[in-house]
Amino acid sequence: MAKLELRRYKNIVVLTGAGISVASGLRPYRGPDGLWSEEGTAKFSTAEYFDSDPDAYWQFWGHMRQAATAASPNEAHLALAQWEKQLEEGQKLCLITQNVDELHKRAGSSNVVELHGSIFRTRCSNIKCSLPVFSDSEFIENKSPKCARCGSPLRPDVVLFGEALPSQAEWLAKRALRDCELFLAIGTSGTVSPASRFVEWAKYALAHTVLINLEKANPHNPAFDQELIGKAEDILPELLK
Repeated sequence: MAKLELRRYKNIVVLTGAGISVASGLRPYRGPDGLWSEEGTAKFSTAEYFDSDPDAYWQFWGHMRQAATAASPNEAHLALAQWEKQLEEGQKLCLITQNVDELHKRAGSSNVVELHGSIFRTRCSNIKCSLPVFSDSEFIENKSPKCARCGSPLRPDVVLFGEALPSQAEWLAKRALRDCELFLAIGTSGTVSPASRFVEWAKYALAHTVLINLEKANPHNPAFDQELIGKAEDILPELLK
C-alpha cells in the first residue's frame, strides 16, 4: 500500500460516509445491502414522508437510533481518532461526516462536523418553533412525541433529502476545504450533494486527494489523485501509522 507523507500536510480534511460504519454492524444507505435500496424504506429518507406519517418515521429512525447505540467504533474510527491525537504542532484535521451515528465522537475524534446531523439529537418538526435542539437517547417505540412548546411532532435531528444542511456545519466544512492540503474521502458513494463536490473544492485548493472505498468510483472521478480499494478498517490503521 502506498504511504502518505502525513507530516507534510498542515490542513487535513477527512470526509466519511456510511461505508466506514459497516464494520460496526450498521447498514449503509446505498449498494446491495443499502437501506434505500430496500423496498419500503426509501420513503423514510424524505421530508415529505415525515409530514404524512410522523409516527412511522419516528419508529424507523428510532430503531436506527437503537442500532447505533448498540454499535461500537471500529478500527477505522479509532485510527482516525488516534491520528488526530498525534498531529504535530501546526497541523489541523477537520473530520466531516455524513453519518448520524456519532461513532467518530465515541472513538475519540474531537473536531467532527456532523454534516447530516445526529440521530441522538431531537428537534421540533415546526421550523418556526423556538424549542432548542436537545440531546436525547430515549426512544418511544410507537408514537412520535409532541413538542412541549407548540405541540408539533418531534423528530430526530437528521437531514433528509430535500432539506438544507445545518448552516453551522456547512460553514465549517467550507472553511476547512478552503485551506485543504490533504483530502481523504472514506466509505462514501460520492453521489449526495454537496458532499459529492467536496473533492473538487479540495482540488481547487491544490490538495492531494485520496478515495478509500470498497470499490472504485463509478464513473471515474478525475479529481481523486489516489484510490485505495478495500475495507477502511484494514486500510486506515496501516495508512495512518
